[in-house]
Amino acid sequence: MGDSGGSAVSVDIERISFGGKEHHIQTKHGPVSVAVYGDHDKHALITYPDIALNHMTCFQGLLFCPEAASLLLHNFCIYHISPPGHELGATPISPSSPVQSVDELADQVAEVLDFFGLGSVMCLGVSAGAYILTLFATKYRERVLGLILVSPLYKTPSWTEWFYNKLMSNLLYYYGMCDMVKDCLLQRYFGKRVRGGSVVPESDIMQACRSFLDQRQSMNIWRFIQTINQRHDLTESLKQLQCRTLIFVGENSQFHTEAVHMTTKLDKRYSALVEVQACGSVVTEEQPHAMLIPMEYFLMGYGLFRPSHVSSSPRSPLNPFCISPDLLSPESMGVKLKPIKTRANLGV
Repeated sequence: MGDSGGSAVSVDIERISFGGKEHHIQTKHGPVSVAVYGDHDKHALITYPDIALNHMTCFQGLLFCPEAASLLLHNFCIYHISPPGHELGATPISPSSPVQSVDELADQVAEVLDFFGLGSVMCLGVSAGAYILTLFATKYRERVLGLILVSPLYKTPSWTEWFYNKLMSNLLYYYGMCDMVKDCLLQRYFGKRVRGGSVVPESDIMQACRSFLDQRQSMNIWRFIQTINQRHDLTESLKQLQCRTLIFVGENSQFHTEAVHMTTKLDKRYSALVEVQACGSVVTEEQPHAMLIPMEYFLMGYGLFRPSHVSSSPRSPLNPFCISPDLLSPESMGVKLKPIKTRANLGV
């Protein structure tokens, strides 16, 4: 294990279907929790979740897919970074501690890499987490091999997002994790098919997420919302990115327009857009199978493959996706294949 001058307390934690180890690392910008899964000798994959989530609620669905688990764990050691105070069992952050800026959170990611002695890494982030990792990639270009971004943010908040964030902040500050805050967050995360309605009941994912949100430290969530609501525009910085970028976005995501527009700011030779039908923002939980084939093609460009004993990637009719043919090119994916456009019909 590398050492950047910080200190850490490590706790063994057995989770889901494979063991992990959680590290609490002290950085210049405060403590951060990192859950590590896999062989430390493999390439590093850094993840960062959306507001109020952590790796158990933002990436578990993806890693519960056997094909995705075989692809990622066969090639990577996964380092799940939680936003400050978002880890399992987190205690309230002291009110006297300053709220970190987005730049400080990006610098915190660099300190995590230093602590573990990591060089260049692959990054996987969702919405607010995608913004932090994109910012990290623009500040530390030599340390990022590639970006996999899910419903990413890259501009300053729109008036609508700013209003909802402000509403959630005020409610969290005065009332804690009340039902209205949970409804705002669930609307941010998931599409209508998962959220249900007056006729269709809530899905198991929704019920599990509601239960999880009840366990969150309200003021820790408030702090991260404050940070994200004060983010700056990355448009000019995107032009300096030197890595391949794969973007997923649900067609019902609140951030669909921003994610699609982000692709126009990237070099089309090295970027691809995957629009997931009938899905909200957190594709990793709502329709993780839709990510498998695009990720396989993307990782082929780095010489990374799934183990040969695993069967070919499933094309589940319940998890359709559409790959933009203009963006998914042989040059951008690093393989000599024709551009792909796949659209499956929803199963009923």
